[in-house]
Amino acid sequence: MTAVTRQEVLGLYRKIFRIAKKWQSASRQIEETIKEKEYIKSEAKTLFRKNKNVTDPKLIKQCIEECEARIEIGLHYNIPYPRPIHLPPMGLAHKQGRTLRHQEKLRKISKPIYLKSHDEVS
Repeated sequence: MTAVTRQEVLGLYRKIFRIAKKWQSASRQIEETIKEKEYIKSEAKTLFRKNKNVTDPKLIKQCIEECEARIEIGLHYNIPYPRPIHLPPMGLAHKQGRTLRHQEKLRKISKPIYLKSHDEVS
């Protein structure tokens, strides 16, 4: 990891904890706010620790993009949890009988960047 990339990653990590410190839930209830703050912190720790040994520059860039997307979506919708995608179970397949494996490949390709690591951790 280059020094520039390392600084960018550490900057994102600090940004997430600053957001968690100032976070206010949409319901404005104290219990809900505390619960969401803890979720933000634990999710950040889990994902950053999981990816701390990544050395491939393309994969590092992908992780950074995912982190930035999750931050922006969380701030925009005021929801710290990943937003689910709604695809019908066989919505990407043609009627001519594609195999289930191909269907799963299409679903994986269509998954938004902000959900790439969510299924691996949860």
